[in-house]
Amino acid sequence: MRVLVIYAHPVPTSFNAAIFETVKKSLRAAGHELRAVDLYAENFQPVLTREEREAYIENTDLLIQRVPEHVENLRWAEALVFVFPTWFYGPPAILKGWFERVWLPGVTFKPAEKKGHRTASCIRHIKRLVVVTTSGAPAWWMVLIGNPCKRFLMRGMRSQFNAKCKGVWLQLYEMNVINEAKRKAFLGKVERRLARL
Repeated sequence: MRVLVIYAHPVPTSFNAAIFETVKKSLRAAGHELRAVDLYAENFQPVLTREEREAYIENTDLLIQRVPEHVENLRWAEALVFVFPTWFYGPPAILKGWFERVWLPGVTFKPAEKKGHRTASCIRHIKRLVVVTTSGAPAWWMVLIGNPCKRFLMRGMRSQFNAKCKGVWLQLYEMNVINEAKRKAFLGKVERRLARL
């Protein structure tokens, strides 16, 4: 399977970096074709400019020309894997900006033509979605508030994928207070789950 991994964490020595390495190693060992993108390492610019916003629908080619490798990666992929920390109940700004600048009209969706209609998908070729994230909050709190990051990706974004797309959500809670044994156990869980992708 062609797997695109999107990673977003600014610190190369972070636990998220260890997750990223585990994900890549597991996918390669399982025989998948892999493309991995480290948004911070490549200094991805997440801000949608005024010019880009004004051209968003009428001149989408302008925006595509500014992020051609990312667009090509999305068109190539059959599976998406995201690795990032959950900050303030959502993904880091650089990842949110990646969605805004790369998931463009004609690339991932076609705008609705009538009131009351939803957008049409251009990415039905995505058959798997995996999200691996960490958060400082305990699991009970995330359940209580409805885990907005999980809803954004596993409901909102996944609704655009293949009708039979399988989703996997792996979240390590209370990241700031757990011990090394629990972090290692989580890496093992990630490795085992990715081996079955």
